[in-house]
Formats: sequence, C-alpha cells, structure tokens
Amino acid sequence: MDRPLVALVLAGGTGTRLYPASRSDRPKQFLPLGGDQSLLAETVSRADFADHVVVSTRPTFADEIADHAPDAEVVVEPAAKDTGPALVYATHRIAELYDDPVVVVLPSDHHVGDGFSEAMARGARVAAETNSLVAFGVDPTRPDTGYGYIEPGTERGDYYDLAAFHEKPDADTATRYVEAGYLWNAGMFAWTPEALLAAARDSPLEPLVDALDAGDTEAGFEAVDSVSIDYAVMERAREAAVVPVDFEWDDVGAWDALARVLNADENGNVALGDDPVFVDAADNVVATDGANVSLVGVSDLAVVSWDDRVLVVPKAEAQKVRDVVAELKAEDRF
Repeated sequence: MDRPLVALVLAGGTGTRLYPASRSDRPKQFLPLGGDQSLLAETVSRADFADHVVVSTRPTFADEIADHAPDAEVVVEPAAKDTGPALVYATHRIAELYDDPVVVVLPSDHHVGDGFSEAMARGARVAAETNSLVAFGVDPTRPDTGYGYIEPGTERGDYYDLAAFHEKPDADTATRYVEAGYLWNAGMFAWTPEALLAAARDSPLEPLVDALDAGDTEAGFEAVDSVSIDYAVMERAREAAVVPVDFEWDDVGAWDALARVLNADENGNVALGDDPVFVDAADNVVATDGANVSLVGVSDLAVVSWDDRVLVVPKAEAQKVRDVVAELKAEDRF
C-alpha cells in the first residue's frame, strides 16, 4: 500500500473497571498489568506495522504520554467525550499531519497474540481499497457478556459486509451469537479520513466536523454530547465492513481478564504483584502494589489491594466495579 499508515492509539480513558489500581489521576493505560511495560507502551510497541504512531489523550494525561510513547505524535482532545468525538478529532488532525493517510485505531488496553500486525495491515488495505469504515471482528473463544458483537453479512474475500452491531448481551444471547458466527467487537477500526469524516457528517457528530473544518476545536466539542464511535458513526455507516481476525485477543478492561492473560498456579490462582498466600483457594485473581494478601477457603474472587484501598468482587461480577466507581465519583473520592 503506497499511502502512509498511521496507528492511532486511544489513551484518554481512566479504566474504571480496574479500580483501585486505576484512578482519576492514574489511568490504566499507564499501568503495567502482566508485563514489564505499561499497557500504553506495549500498544505502541506492537504498532510496528504503521509508518507513524499518534496517541490521542485528554489534557490531564498529556504530559505523561512521552514517558510511555516517546516517539509518538500526541493529539490532545479538549474534553473527554467518549470515543466518538475523540476519534473524529484525532482523525481530522492526522489528515492535516500526513499526506493521504490510512488510519488504524488501537485501544491501549488490549492483549494480543501472533498475527496481529498482519491483520491490522490487511484491514488498512481493505479500508483504502473500498473506502469503507472497517471494524476488526475477533473470532470468539467463548460466549462472553462483557463484549459487544458484530454480525457479518455477505463475504467479500478478505472481509465481510458489516450487517449489524449488537450490544453486550446476556448469557443466553451471547451463546446464540457465538453459535451464529458473530464476532467480538474488539474496538479496533481502520478507515481513511475521508471516509470517517464523511460518515461523521451524517451523524450526531456533524457539528464537530463543521467546527474542525472552521478551525474551532473547542466550539466543536462543546456542540456535541459524549457518544461512542460505534453508536454515533459505525452503526449508521452506509459503507462498513468487518475484517475477521483469529489472533489471541483479550480486552484487559476488568480484573477477571488477568485470569486469562497471566500464568496460573496448579489451582487456577493468578497473581499480579507480591506473591500472595493461597490456602484451599482456587481460581482467584489477586493484584497488589505491595500488600501481602492471603486467601483461605475461597474461589472465583478478584481481590485487589492498591494504595490504601481494597476491592473484593466475584470474578463473574467484575464488570460491576464501574458501579463502585460511579458512587466514588459522586462523592469525589475516585
């Protein structure tokens, strides 16, 4: 592909489901969770398929990006308004920075396996050749209620028409989705700036695009609500495709994910940080920044001790940690 390929790394969120390690002033992308590097540094390192790397973040975190991605271009969104405004703004800036680029969007909190770079390059090629908005769909390894799903349509060789997005399902629905051949929505995308901005003009993000074209970024962000790129643009797009991928993948978005990406002991327990003590305990996740944690006679728990805070939650309920954070935010304690 002759056009420059730009990896756009999203690093503006806080990671509420990874509380208490992730806090308002210490987002999860700056944490090493299962490796020597931070999640952000790992993401930038595997973007070696791209000619350029751009990191999108919010003002609060901007000064720290260079510690994790020293060679990346940094784009700072003026306000945190979810992935819709962030990606439209960053893509608009990329079109100004580089000549006729193709963009691949990478969240900064994923675990991936072999074949990742080749799949990203393939998706970029599909985006360039078809002028479609491309979503990457991961072949599910299990029914999972924590992920959204993509329904593929007609096969077109390397890709499928994107028939529909489906929100995070209940357990029975997730099983039906997997049996029907639906794919996990990995939150990774590829597009040309022309394709994304044209689709955004036919979406709730139209005022932002108009303001960006006029050179008034702050007015553009003030004119739109917080909205995800899936809801604002991808679900409405007339020209959308899904590229299926089969590399190992996990969204390290909640504590139960560590059980899938870290090595377990003979009883299925995994640990991040200091070695905990397990007595008659199985299939637990323990994460700590220094405290010594002991578990006795329990199973299927996530136990997290970070700073002066402790979280205990059944692994199956790990997604509900965001509800704890909502209460803490309301009390200005997050």
